[in-house]
Amino acid sequence: MANAVTKIVKKNAGKGKSKVLATEEFHPVNEVFLVGRVTSLAVEKVLPSGDKVVEFRVVIGRAKSRGTKKEVDTLDIAAWSATARKAALAVKIDSWVQVSGAVRRRFWRAPTGLASRWQVEASEVLRL
Repeated sequence: MANAVTKIVKKNAGKGKSKVLATEEFHPVNEVFLVGRVTSLAVEKVLPSGDKVVEFRVVIGRAKSRGTKKEVDTLDIAAWSATARKAALAVKIDSWVQVSGAVRRRFWRAPTGLASRWQVEASEVLRL
């Protein structure tokens, strides 16, 4: 596994301390691959900077972990590149999409102070 970390630890007898003898480096990965159903119309926004973004929402069902109620995750998707924006604008409510990208946390100033939210930044949006 390319992103695994290997440590060899030697414990000092009776002292409760340990020493790392060898460590393989972490290789961070922020990749997302989703297949879900579109639940909101894609909306293009023009930001004060002049940048454009298309945002929409996807719902993804998951295995039941509690009781009998169906559980879902609802994720906000943001498409920034021209290709991803064009593909996102073509999606329809209740259609299925495949989204590839990365998780991002966005910050902005709201009337009540600093606000943030997590979203998936789509590098590719495919209608299924």
